[in-house]
Amino acid sequence: MRGYLGSVTVIRLAEVRETPLSVDEVHDAVADPSAGGIALFTGAVRNHDHGREVRYLSYSAHPSAAAEMRGVCEKIVAGFDVTAIAAVHRVGDLAIGDLAVVLAVSCPHRAEAFDACRELIDMLKASVPIWKHQRFDDGTAEWVGTP
Repeated sequence: MRGYLGSVTVIRLAEVRETPLSVDEVHDAVADPSAGGIALFTGAVRNHDHGREVRYLSYSAHPSAAAEMRGVCEKIVAGFDVTAIAAVHRVGDLAIGDLAVVLAVSCPHRAEAFDACRELIDMLKASVPIWKHQRFDDGTAEWVGTP
C-alpha cells in the first residue's frame, strides 16, 4: 500500500507554523535506511523582487492550508516512489534571510528524489492557500499568490 512503509507513515510532516523552521528537523523526518537519495529544498526571504528592494514580508494562510499541504504530499506519494516526505511553511512576519518553506523527499534513488521534490514545491506554490505580503523600501507593498 502506497503511503506506508511498514507501520511508518510516508508523510512524516505537513505543517504550517508561526515559529522559525529547521532544516535539520525536516531532513531528519525523511531520513530512512531504505532511501538512497534525499532532496531538500529551502525557500528563503530574499531582499529583492522584480527590481525592487524588499524590506520584509508577511505570510498568511487559510485555515485549510495544512490540510491542503498534506493533500499535495499525498499526490507526490501517489506519483513517485517516495520513501518519506516532509513539508513545512512558515506564516507571520519574516525578515530577509528567514526560511519561509522547507521541504524534503527521500526515495530509493536520487533522480526520483530530485523530481519529486521539484514537483512538491511547484504544486505547493500553485495550490496551497498561503499568501505573501511584501513590504518594499520605498514604502509600497503588494500581495503575491492571492486569487
